[in-house]
Amino acid sequence: MTDLSHPPLPGALPDKRQVAASFSRAAASYDSVAQLQRDVGGELLRRLPSSLLPGRWLDLGCGTGYFSRALNGAFPQSQGLALDIAEGMLHHARPLGGAEHFIAGDAERLPLQDGRCELIFSSLAVQWCADFTAVLSEARRVLQPGGVLAFASLCVGTLDELRESWRAADGLVHVNRFRPFSAYQQMCAASGLRVVSLEQCPHVLHYPDVRSLTHELKALGAHNLNPGRPGGLTGRARIVALVQAYEQFRQARGLPATYQVVYAVLEKPL
Repeated sequence: MTDLSHPPLPGALPDKRQVAASFSRAAASYDSVAQLQRDVGGELLRRLPSSLLPGRWLDLGCGTGYFSRALNGAFPQSQGLALDIAEGMLHHARPLGGAEHFIAGDAERLPLQDGRCELIFSSLAVQWCADFTAVLSEARRVLQPGGVLAFASLCVGTLDELRESWRAADGLVHVNRFRPFSAYQQMCAASGLRVVSLEQCPHVLHYPDVRSLTHELKALGAHNLNPGRPGGLTGRARIVALVQAYEQFRQARGLPATYQVVYAVLEKPL
């Protein structure tokens, strides 16, 4: 990773066009394997201020619209906007409803007017944004004074078991990179938004075997999108080495996959 006080260097995070294409391809399979996404988004909803009654909310990185529909249920009198960079996700989400408008757009350059929303909700999307400072700046611009940005993201330590197992197998880049939690702390503190809460919480899933985990990552569209990833098919010998290395992590419940989740609630000053 780069110096914590600066945006990631070019090539440190996946190209957003590859991210959009990958998640578009995964739209049909996403919800069938999105238990982590549902758990994290549900926890983020619970962290919203109890007094919050937005007239208009934005689901930033809405994906299949699961939490657009949840926000619509939580705030039935509000107008909902759902935005995603992946057209395939929007095509999937629109017929299911939940938001008044589904918008193709980039979190780093929101196609919305200043002061448009009282709530921006973003669950497990902004980890794919190379310029998170721009995301925060855009959120501040689009929020009304007193409005809330609530986001969940992933940080360093995510999928470390898989990362270490691949390192033992061939030493190549197979697992997505994420920012350190300290970078989120620094950027949020410098954003001009008031930090209501910001914490890192581990979330561990268990799998019967490595194939189940890698199949789920592919179905989510969240498999390896890193620059420097190996091209072509992965050889049988490397797969055997990966499986043997990952077995060293096995627990009673299965093979663990740890996600280090960042939960944040920020408020635009009045």
